[in-house]
Amino acid sequence: MLIADLKDIQLHYRIDGDPDGAPVVFANSLGTDLRLWDKVIERLPQTGLKYIRYDKRGHGLSDCPKPPYGMGTLVRDVEQLMDHLDVRDAIFVGLSIGGMIAQGLAAKRLDLVRALVLSNTAARIATREIWAQRIADVETGGVEALADATMMRWFTPAFRQTSEFRMWRNMLTRTPADGYIGCSQAIAGTDFYTTTAALRLPTLGIAGSEDGSTPADLVRETVDLVPGSYFQLIRKTGHLPCVEAPDTFARILTEFIAAQAH
Repeated sequence: MLIADLKDIQLHYRIDGDPDGAPVVFANSLGTDLRLWDKVIERLPQTGLKYIRYDKRGHGLSDCPKPPYGMGTLVRDVEQLMDHLDVRDAIFVGLSIGGMIAQGLAAKRLDLVRALVLSNTAARIATREIWAQRIADVETGGVEALADATMMRWFTPAFRQTSEFRMWRNMLTRTPADGYIGCSQAIAGTDFYTTTAALRLPTLGIAGSEDGSTPADLVRETVDLVPGSYFQLIRKTGHLPCVEAPDTFARILTEFIAAQAH
């Protein structure tokens, strides 16, 4: 268990792969912890690359301050973590809110990010009204109140019939309410269309054809803001293709990393 003491927050993180390799940093989605990437990382090259993942504030084993959180705070958290670990020129892989954090970090600290992978994310996700209702539901009934609807958006019907599915529902419902609310507030207040359109770095977009949270067209629209970007659709997957199709996700990611001569 690795804990980074960043003074105002303690973040849980993990390092896999080659300790002396080029860095690849992963940021996970709302309602999940760093285990989101387990099946992908075990399928990636284990020499020459160092894989860093972390639990954002309010999730996993990291601290859970009282909300509200701002997106700038979530970006600053991983910025401080990377500085703490002396990481530069990383390929940054972000899914959902993790992809928003990736966009914000690239706009703020280009020395930290040499290429972006934006998975199942967007420059703006849903509306303030939708997030306000979700926050109200969690305040009333905890994260459990959102669980079934969230699972419908996240996973395909076929995956919801597997034994593994319940573990992901459990992970969601065990997310602290304060963490879920705080990160929901951060998403609600974020619109990165202008800042992402100003980015000039290699960018790959990944979407799931059955994603009910960030539909493929929304992901493509965001990725297309960056000139020269690439887009890959993973069919028969929902919001978490790294879970439903780890072989395909890992292959796409490996090819992109290799193309950057990373």
